[in-house]
Amino acid sequence: MMGTCHCNRCRKVGASTLVFVKSESFQITTGINNISTYKAVPPYKYDRCFCSACGTALGEVLSKSDSFPVAANCFDEHIGIENNFHEFVSEKPDWLKIW
Repeated sequence: MMGTCHCNRCRKVGASTLVFVKSESFQITTGINNISTYKAVPPYKYDRCFCSACGTALGEVLSKSDSFPVAANCFDEHIGIENNFHEFVSEKPDWLKIW
C-alpha cells in the first residue's frame, strides 16, 4: 500500500509518500551501517531513519513492527503500486494541489 502524508513532520523530512511493507518481505541488502535514527518526540510514535552518508529520508526501515512505512523515493525499481490515499490533508501547504 502506498499513501501520502501531508503532516508537517513528514513534509519536513522530504519523504511524505510512503510504501507500507511487511517485515518478512523487506530486507536491507547494503548500507545498514549508514542508517541513522531520529527519535520521535510525542505525540509522534515512529522513529525516522535516514542515510548518514547522503541524507536520504528512509522511513522506518529499522522498525521491529510487522509492517512499517518506507519512503517511496528509496525504491530504485518500479514497485508496481500507485498512491492509494492522502492523510493530514488539512496540514498540506496551499501551493500543493491534489488532483
